[in-house]
Amino acid sequence: MRRHIQFLRRGAVVRMSDAAPHLTILDYLRLNEGATGTKEGCAEGDCGACTVVLRRRVGDRLVYVPVNACIALVGQADGADLISVEDLVHEGRLHPVQQALVDFHGSQCGFCTPGFVMSLFALFHAPSAPTLPSPASGGGEGRGPSRNEVNDWIAGNLCRCTGYRPIVDAAIAACAATEDRFTEHEPETARALAMLDDGDDVLTGSQERFFAAPADIDALVRLYAEHPDAVLVSGATDVGLWITKQMRDLAKIIWLGRVKSLDTIEDGTEAVTFGATVTHTAAQPLLAAIDPDLGELMRRFAGKQVRNMGTVGGNIANGSPIGDTPPALIALNATLLLQRGTTIRELPLEDFFIAYGKQRREPSEFVRAVRVPKLKPDERFRCYKIAKRFDQDISAVMGAFKLRLTGTRIAEARIAFGGMAATPKRAKATEAMLRGVDPADPQGADMACEQLSADFAPITDHRASAGYRMEVARALLRKALAEIAGAPSRATRVVGWREESHAAAQ
Repeated sequence: MRRHIQFLRRGAVVRMSDAAPHLTILDYLRLNEGATGTKEGCAEGDCGACTVVLRRRVGDRLVYVPVNACIALVGQADGADLISVEDLVHEGRLHPVQQALVDFHGSQCGFCTPGFVMSLFALFHAPSAPTLPSPASGGGEGRGPSRNEVNDWIAGNLCRCTGYRPIVDAAIAACAATEDRFTEHEPETARALAMLDDGDDVLTGSQERFFAAPADIDALVRLYAEHPDAVLVSGATDVGLWITKQMRDLAKIIWLGRVKSLDTIEDGTEAVTFGATVTHTAAQPLLAAIDPDLGELMRRFAGKQVRNMGTVGGNIANGSPIGDTPPALIALNATLLLQRGTTIRELPLEDFFIAYGKQRREPSEFVRAVRVPKLKPDERFRCYKIAKRFDQDISAVMGAFKLRLTGTRIAEARIAFGGMAATPKRAKATEAMLRGVDPADPQGADMACEQLSADFAPITDHRASAGYRMEVARALLRKALAEIAGAPSRATRVVGWREESHAAAQ
């Protein structure tokens, strides 16, 4: 049992044994180090001003992961190299990303700039993009991302001065370079990070107040059985707001990020099984392979920083009625694997949600994995996210539709919505109405849409009115039926999805 958390900082190992369990990376940097370059904008992972990079060993390479320091706990930096905006200048010279932002006038008021710098620093170190003409080289060839890729990458960074065009220009120019001093010193960093990867269970503090990071399932089971009142944290993209917005003093935190086997993905013939701590970033390509709409849903799931930390299991276990993945997974008939002690039970995902903020989970029971069936040849799927902003916004309504067709008739329907009830919920009366209906039949669509009022009684809140939600739900059902009636080939939909995605990012 290791009694401290440990991470690299500017080449040195930082060990902390007495930090508050809920100390965030942002507060550590600003209050402990006095490193005030990292800014607090929203304190909820929305604006990206607090972006830092956690550099980790993954297999035989280092990955540079941008995260929101305002909601990430300092314990989640265990085993990583923590890089902030202060670290980029070397011997008086700006990093290529910083210099490009100067050259292209990419900073206005400047408050958001450190966050943009760190997001683009991570992009600089992302796997090589296709070769593109480089503005920095006068139009010659360079290793640079496209404008659309940059737009996707910085969707989690907001600029209130609306200075995106020069920021994107700066990113394209800077990322045409091939290496920086961080690249040059990666072998030494990899060795230092390997030394930190001890495989030990971690517990700092006391039995009454601690931050813990078990290293395997057995250790997690034992610890959670002893402390059923502890808060399980995976990405902290939701729990982080308990700390920053609700000002909750969380006495016992168990971080799942070091638990071996919880981050595995099993891609089978008939289903994909995601371990509870698989991040949204890791899950995205597997979900997109099931259906292009799932890929687009995940592209619009928060921003890069949240997708890098947030997990499939966490988005389910938090029980939010407006989480994006549960309605889609319910429509696909996903199954949860829940573990308590040595007992593992399976539960249809739709049965997990009981009431607002309440799930069908026993004391000391945790989500171990979720199994997502793949589509069969006679099944069609659509899902749609409706929010006030295209990027980086919580859904007002999320609708997901899976239809099994026999000829031109609907043999079976599974329809689920988020934002329409206190939990993610199926529209069972509407499903029954659709059986035997031709999706191209307007009268059948009308009757099915009317049944939605039997399934849901949405509320009015700051995201949308009850009337708006119902009208949107009906419109989404009509849209799904119309698109499925047209039934383009999956290959055509993949191409169309990419074209529409790129156009939307312009």
